[in-house]
Amino acid sequence: MDSPYTFNAGLLEKIMCAVLLCPMRYYSTRNKNEAASFATAALTGLAVDGGLYVPEEVPRYSAAVKSSLGTMAFKDIAFETIHPWVKDDIPASALQEMLQSAYPFAAPVVMAGNRLVLELFHGPTAAFKDFGARFMARAFSYLRRGEDKPLKILVATSGDTGGAVADGFFGVEGITVTVLYPKGRVTPLQEKQIAGLGGNVSAIAVEGSFDDCQSLVKQAFGDEDLKKRLVLSSANSINIARLIPQAIYYAAAAGQVPDACICVPSGNFGNLTAGLYAYKMGAPIKRFIAATNINKTVPDYLASGNYETRLSQATLSNAMDVGAPSNFERMAAHFSWEDMRRLILGTSVTDDETRETIGEVFSRWEYYLDPHSAVGWRAVDKLSEAGLLPAAQKPQGTGTLVVVASTAHPAKFAETVEPITGPVPVPPSLQAAMERNVDARTIPVELEALKNCL
Repeated sequence: MDSPYTFNAGLLEKIMCAVLLCPMRYYSTRNKNEAASFATAALTGLAVDGGLYVPEEVPRYSAAVKSSLGTMAFKDIAFETIHPWVKDDIPASALQEMLQSAYPFAAPVVMAGNRLVLELFHGPTAAFKDFGARFMARAFSYLRRGEDKPLKILVATSGDTGGAVADGFFGVEGITVTVLYPKGRVTPLQEKQIAGLGGNVSAIAVEGSFDDCQSLVKQAFGDEDLKKRLVLSSANSINIARLIPQAIYYAAAAGQVPDACICVPSGNFGNLTAGLYAYKMGAPIKRFIAATNINKTVPDYLASGNYETRLSQATLSNAMDVGAPSNFERMAAHFSWEDMRRLILGTSVTDDETRETIGEVFSRWEYYLDPHSAVGWRAVDKLSEAGLLPAAQKPQGTGTLVVVASTAHPAKFAETVEPITGPVPVPPSLQAAMERNVDARTIPVELEALKNCL
């Protein structure tokens, strides 16, 4: 007689994995047949086929952790978020030490006038990139312990990534860093953070856009000659190790403000992808807003279903000047267009709207916004006015709450902010960076020129 029970092989495999602690595996967005460990994915940065590493399955928070996100210390949330991704290569005790060292700061949710703001600029370089870069520096150092050949980190930046990576890896033994940035398209302070440290950190000013810098980095990873002579890795958000720790602050914010809509100023879409990972882990997030400047490749895709990259255009929010966002490839690996439309609202903001928002928010509430955070704030206003976020102006009322991610300290963009608001208070870490001298080589957008530098 037939059994009344149906055999579910997929469920059985999940149970066996839970019992036997199956390893965490990663695969390329372009090839699901070759699995890699966290160590391999992190240290190589880009898959051999040019794809980005994604998890075979996003780990989930336990019920106990999920219910405690609102009361847990930030470092404890950090541990519970990162550990399941790295457990096969970094033991719990070593991870605890890394996190204790990496995060003497957190990501508070504050009330700014009539809006909730997730402040991500309390790290040493005053930008959200500190969360990823500081973890990566410690993880890479641990994973390469005992190696003789030095590791070279090659990273492209539109502004804040370069400074955070330079600071995070500065002085780390056995690792050198080369940062590529678009010449004349970062702020003077950002350039000093990128090209002012010296030591094991060098900088290259590329006569082109961020997309050109990013393309050169990807070409370098695919160059057989370089691969024979150097051990290369990346600290851009193309590296999965950059994104995992960025999921921490989304989980922490969701614990404080459950079921909120989180607005993320977006350029290369690594930050939003990290938020999507926090969501898939079980953090109580209702929805996301992808707020871009006029480089609106992804909002246009969300509206039409057609993904078309384009040349980037320079704006006041320069870290978001990306016409071909790398992390869209990860987003598409996890979500269909229909899924993205249900989960993500997209809109774009002009430079004039950015300036207006900086002025209005300061005039009404004496709260300083950098240009990127102003893009996020204005995006909420625009969607609210369109009737898509009816509770956006009522954080104490009923309905969906909205949290704007503030991705950088306004003092990093004083050239834009101060003519509107007057002098911006400068954190001590930025004051120290202002005293540095810039030391960078300038190259054209040519792989051979980059290889000569390396």
